[in-house]
Amino acid sequence: MKQELDVFVLSDGVGETALRVARAAFIQFPEMDITFTKYPFIKQDDQLKTILDQAKEKKAVVLHTIVSKEICEIINEFCQDNGIVYYDILNPIIGTFSQMTHQTPLRKKGLLHELDKNYFDMISAMEFTITNDDGQNPKGLLEADLVLLGISRTSKTPLSLYLANKNIKVANLPLGPTTNLPEQLWDVDKKRIIGLTNDMNVLLKIRRQRMIAYGLNPDTTYSDSDEIKKELDYSNQIYKELGCPVINVADRSIEETAAIIMEKLNFNGYQNS
Repeated sequence: MKQELDVFVLSDGVGETALRVARAAFIQFPEMDITFTKYPFIKQDDQLKTILDQAKEKKAVVLHTIVSKEICEIINEFCQDNGIVYYDILNPIIGTFSQMTHQTPLRKKGLLHELDKNYFDMISAMEFTITNDDGQNPKGLLEADLVLLGISRTSKTPLSLYLANKNIKVANLPLGPTTNLPEQLWDVDKKRIIGLTNDMNVLLKIRRQRMIAYGLNPDTTYSDSDEIKKELDYSNQIYKELGCPVINVADRSIEETAAIIMEKLNFNGYQNS
């Protein structure tokens, strides 16, 4: 039986940073059954006291990204006095940088999500990517920062949306022996094209599971190994004709594939560290 644990994630902003750190840390303990509860927009009021009392009652771990010195001290002192395990994510880093640079931090919440030019560029990239998903707009191939090609179930759409969140305008195009490729594809700068592929066994499993999820017979042309091989051979031939880089997404997360793409094409000055 898995050990159960409550994790309270507190933030004076939207809380995404704290939650991502919490998930990244606790995913290393797969034998534990962890419940994450996010509390955004924390203020110094009765709500904070109620949350801390609940943490004490549930013996929860408290992680927070509070930048307000006053609220931070309340949380840390309460946890210390009541034997609650807690981790102050941001302030140790802020303190170190302050000592190193001899500058006083602003301690202003929400700076990471302010509506600056970068934010509106991201929204623009998202809108472009949604409009140019799955070959909907062939003309968009020429306007895109990146064109993703691939047969069905090579993560084209989720990868496109993830990259759009990095301010990259993405158009993706499905490939198949029976599809007609738009003429615009051959006019795209080959340095802006990435071909996606996958392993036969992985594709077979994913496609069968997809048919089952739809309540359909898994034994169809869509999930037939011979047909999948034809699709893979066809896509590989197109990649060869285009002379574009090819990435196998098998056993890779969206984040890993995106990092490879950004490094290959040096998007946003990305360098693999």
